[in-house]
Amino acid sequence: MARLSPVLKPATPVTVSHARGLDVYGDDGRRYLDFTAGIGVTSTGHCHPAVVSAIAGQAERLLHGQYVTVRHRPLLDLCDRLGQVLPAELQSLFFANSGSEAVEAALRLARQATGRPNVIVFHGGFHGRTVGAASMTTSSPRFRTGYAPLMAGVHIAPFPSAYRYGWSEDEATRFALQELDFLLATVTAPEDTAALVVEPVLGEGGFVPAPAAFAQGLRERADHHGFCLVMDEVQTGFGRTGRFWGHQHLGVEPDILVAAKGLTSGLPLSVMAASEKLMSMAPAGSQGGTYGGNAVACAAALATLEVIAEEELVANAAAQGLRLAQGLRRIAEDHAVPGDVRGLGLMLGWEFSEPDGRPDAARALRVQQEAIAAGLLLQIGGPMRNVLRLLPALVVDEAQVDRAVGALSRAVASAAGSTCADRTKEHA
Repeated sequence: MARLSPVLKPATPVTVSHARGLDVYGDDGRRYLDFTAGIGVTSTGHCHPAVVSAIAGQAERLLHGQYVTVRHRPLLDLCDRLGQVLPAELQSLFFANSGSEAVEAALRLARQATGRPNVIVFHGGFHGRTVGAASMTTSSPRFRTGYAPLMAGVHIAPFPSAYRYGWSEDEATRFALQELDFLLATVTAPEDTAALVVEPVLGEGGFVPAPAAFAQGLRERADHHGFCLVMDEVQTGFGRTGRFWGHQHLGVEPDILVAAKGLTSGLPLSVMAASEKLMSMAPAGSQGGTYGGNAVACAAALATLEVIAEEELVANAAAQGLRLAQGLRRIAEDHAVPGDVRGLGLMLGWEFSEPDGRPDAARALRVQQEAIAAGLLLQIGGPMRNVLRLLPALVVDEAQVDRAVGALSRAVASAAGSTCADRTKEHA
């Protein structure tokens, strides 16, 4: 009897029967409040009626039309619709299936356009699991271990994670930019560097927002040295951070933008956007793929974008994210939990630490498991696996935020109780 690979490690024990909005129902009939959104995918909630209707309608007309062979209306309409929300200069689009593919496409374009071999990424970044994307991923060695040799030409610079360094944001930013300049002076010369690739908020790396001054420093160096600034918006795009794009918090625009996850509310689709001039520097035929720009996925994306606009979900993400962050900080204060609550919009991380500042992965795991027992689905992230990730759908309301905060408060108390009980047993 065939089974799923044992290498796949489930974050929760739930087998889903069906789901609506933020409610997930296990096949045992139990209801859970989903604050994972499929790792930020189901932006309009599970099975939003408008998205389901668009998928069903398109499935009756055309399931697949390979978009180098033929064009179809959902693809062309999606280009027009994305053009309304993308930066004005980034109006040339390439579609693929996953974030990894879009990142690989951005890397290929940057190298082709500049004629340079190297790329600089930043500590804590996650860009995917395919060879090129995994070579650029530094959020955990588990994405790279046993996979060497990986792609050459990738160099790593510090990300200004102020909490990890124990510095102010200004100090961390100054250090990160100084080290980037040192890397350019000692390891990869500017004339050998094709791109800087960065997430506006580290995702798998612990939900650490990039400071605006850091992003502006990257933009200045890219302009000065002639390499591309690539923003990986796979997780931060489509309203997740309380702005439509994560980079809008930073006061800079990228040369290349990649996005996926929240675009379709649940179907595989990713996009790379650049200027027409930059995109034209790639050799004809160097972009393509069998399933990219799938008709049903494009229809889902169009419906998702309409729901985001009509239901004002970007503003809702900002408002509910603020409410959720305040609730998390209140729990941390009430229970005297050392750590850091951070993020933007509905992309929030709660990092657990020991009193001396060391990562407390054990407590994070206990709180996550107690939260699941209380009916709240969460995931864990961060390089040290000590960060609770909160990614509810953008349709989350005040009552659901308050439910989640209440469940988390009980989970923190229960986790502390289990810790005391465990220690009592150890000393018995």
